[in-house]
Amino acid sequence: MSTRPLTTTSYAILGLIAIRPRSTYELAQMMRRSLHFIWPRAESNLYAEPKRLVDGGMATAEVSWNGERKRTVYSITPRGAEALRDWLADEPAPQRVESEAAVRILFGHLGTKDDLLAAIARVAADADEWITEVSEVADVYARGDGPFPERIHVNALLATLMIEQARTASRWATWAATEVEGWTDPATADVEWSVGTLRRVLDGEPFSGAP
Repeated sequence: MSTRPLTTTSYAILGLIAIRPRSTYELAQMMRRSLHFIWPRAESNLYAEPKRLVDGGMATAEVSWNGERKRTVYSITPRGAEALRDWLADEPAPQRVESEAAVRILFGHLGTKDDLLAAIARVAADADEWITEVSEVADVYARGDGPFPERIHVNALLATLMIEQARTASRWATWAATEVEGWTDPATADVEWSVGTLRRVLDGEPFSGAP
């Protein structure tokens, strides 16, 4: 039996099969529907992680055949359910930001203005995509057509967080692009503008154009 420590991906998959048993195909659908936005690394471990959970006694795997097509359905075990409850009761790890666009913005003074604008545009495009995709899922629940309606309250909490964060990022990108468009060269610092911008955000003022 495997003694490898469980990861956040492990617990995410346990959570999905705790709601109901799922095949690998169904797990993939759920990851694209929800986990893709908050824990995308789960997708890369889709095929290996459920097997590890089985090896660790956290899940069971039932294999069936439809003609020549193999279907494996994973179900949570009492041991897995207990581990999931313990994890939920534990202190969450600190949140992290992972954004290549943000890294490019950080070093934007070393490239061209167009390079910097392209990184800002990536932030805008991602934000708009998140708003669209999460809103589509949220709308299904808002119409009362979402699966597992007993979970609508936690879905509403997460959808609100994700949409509001994305809306803020979208507004920021519009503001940032307008500001950078007026720059002559990103290698040249405008100290007065920079200090004023930092002071406004430190004082809790919205950036220009924000409601």
